[in-house]
Amino acid sequence: AGALMTYIAKKCGICFQPPAIILIYKEDGKDKTRQRIMPVRHFSRFSDCSLAAEQLKNNPRHMAYLERVSQRQLEKLYHLLKGHLGGESLDESLEKFRQEETIDPEEDMNKLDDKDLAKRKSIMDELFEKNRKKKDDPDFIYDIEVEFPQNEQLESCSWDMESDEEF
Repeated sequence: AGALMTYIAKKCGICFQPPAIILIYKEDGKDKTRQRIMPVRHFSRFSDCSLAAEQLKNNPRHMAYLERVSQRQLEKLYHLLKGHLGGESLDESLEKFRQEETIDPEEDMNKLDDKDLAKRKSIMDELFEKNRKKKDDPDFIYDIEVEFPQNEQLESCSWDMESDEEF
């Protein structure tokens, strides 16, 4: 049995004709850049993008290559394909996807069903990871101390008021 190969995904994109997900990757420890074309079959403008992305990511033939590609990125590619199949331009599909993927800070997430809540959490997790400072980052500072001005008027919130009525 050979050693398990690890692949480093460099770029991931979509081809509309014929429908396929294209992965540009490198094998760990090698310099050669390779391309993998994964045909998209049995997908229509009525298909579920998250289910299709999950099935591709868990496909035994592609699993090792897609290990470092997020499911959300694959979902985005399927959304673009779905828009194309529905007659939308690439810009229209991208704008529609951006609107769906934007978190509204005023939205009451207590009223969402489990699927929509999981989607919002996934969006927030990805945004957190993208913005998180890691020890290896050049602008990483270990111990940040911030002085808050003491002479400014403090803004109070309704939940911040002490009240004995509730207890």
